[in-house]
Amino acid sequence: MADHRFPDTRTRRRMLRRLPSALRTGPDMPSCPTEPPVRPRLAALTGVSRRAVLAGLAGLGSLIALPRTGFAVPQAMDVRLGKPTPDVTRVVVDVSEDMRFSLYTLADPNRIIVDLPEVDWKLSRDGVFGGSGIVRAMRYGLFQSGNSRMVLDLASPAQIKQAFMLPPNEGGGWRLVIDLQATTPELFATTAGPEHRIGSFRPAAQTVTEPTPVSQPDGHSGKPPAKGKDTPQQEASLRSPDPRADAAAADKTPPKGKPRPGAKPVIVLDPGHGGIDPGAIGVSGVFEKNITLAAAKEFRDIIAASGRYDVRLTRDTDTFLQLRERMAIGRKYGASLFVSIHADTGARPNVKGLSIYTLSEKSSDAEAAALADKENKADIIAGIDLSHESAEVTNILIELAQRETMNISSRIADTIIDELRREVTLLPRSHRFAGFAVLKAPDVPSVLVEMGYLSNPEEEKLLQTAAYRAKLGRSLLRAIDRHFTNGQKASRT
Repeated sequence: MADHRFPDTRTRRRMLRRLPSALRTGPDMPSCPTEPPVRPRLAALTGVSRRAVLAGLAGLGSLIALPRTGFAVPQAMDVRLGKPTPDVTRVVVDVSEDMRFSLYTLADPNRIIVDLPEVDWKLSRDGVFGGSGIVRAMRYGLFQSGNSRMVLDLASPAQIKQAFMLPPNEGGGWRLVIDLQATTPELFATTAGPEHRIGSFRPAAQTVTEPTPVSQPDGHSGKPPAKGKDTPQQEASLRSPDPRADAAAADKTPPKGKPRPGAKPVIVLDPGHGGIDPGAIGVSGVFEKNITLAAAKEFRDIIAASGRYDVRLTRDTDTFLQLRERMAIGRKYGASLFVSIHADTGARPNVKGLSIYTLSEKSSDAEAAALADKENKADIIAGIDLSHESAEVTNILIELAQRETMNISSRIADTIIDELRREVTLLPRSHRFAGFAVLKAPDVPSVLVEMGYLSNPEEEKLLQTAAYRAKLGRSLLRAIDRHFTNGQKASRT
């Protein structure tokens, strides 16, 4: 196959000029204003002209492939923050090559989202670190296959003054430059959301003031993202989910798989967090996402080795999944049991112990109402066709199905606790209730295991040992055996 990549920016521009004007300036690809060479050729950040220019950029992206420099994926080598002027905070990302990118703002809390192609992060600091100026903290990671993401947590509302790729000069490589300045809460709110996503043109050669690197204390000074519970830290939407929107999103996924007669029960293990979302950060700097993934893999191996269950993971790499995606994966596999795996942090370092969560009554009632309003109601509840039922009957059926699922989940949680109490330290009132999004499938019994506290030095060390995680896995297997043998005690192995 012929290689259609262009070797350099000058050649790309020359080839673009050869395109028919209809391709360069048609309704989906408007012409771009020419600016003096000493200024960055940036997309206007307000009004229709910005969106029109971005539409043109999106169209060009399908025609032109950016050159590679020999890496399998682009690399990001460093991130710096500083204040080139008193009213501007600058973010500079050193990258291995030219790349497309886009940005948008999100409110409650205020953030700026920077989407990039999949990047191999080669930074000296892991995942989360402190900020400077208007940027309170930063984090980065793989968002989904083919897409990496940076999130800038803002100390106060900010607007994107300019954003562009700076070509190599004076021995430096490619740089992504983002300038931010303060704005009013009212203006920030009117331009927040993915629908206001912006991109940039390539700037002409220029000098950009490099920010002074932000000094970092030992460990991680940035505040970690909130745990995905009642207000999950999902950078896809980055808002507390509305139950109706959540239900509609879940309904677009395939219906729950129906197990074959005689098939093994399907156990879906869900390692919490991942990718750009590190979860809690332990006292030694360990990330919850790594602890949960290691535990899930060990639990899988222990449970699968029994030969009695088909065990699946929602993720087996360091990747980000939205909370509703996790629930949808469980339904797709036809899960007989969904176990979400987490580790906690607390304000007091002496607090330790494992706990199990199941869905609360309050959350389930709101979810039932939202599920009833969805357009496509087929196969939501174990193959029951609700499309011809009245709204009142639909509400009742969904509520009954979810209530029964909650009862089963509660019994499973009690069984797990009964097995674990002989092996590990438990929190007081170790069976707890909350509105975790991953527990809200109306037809899949689901529990969430908080394995312990990463803020407790002793428990953090335990959770990093394979022997301790294996002890948890064996207890979980015994509890699963008891559940699927109608409460009969499984033999200890």
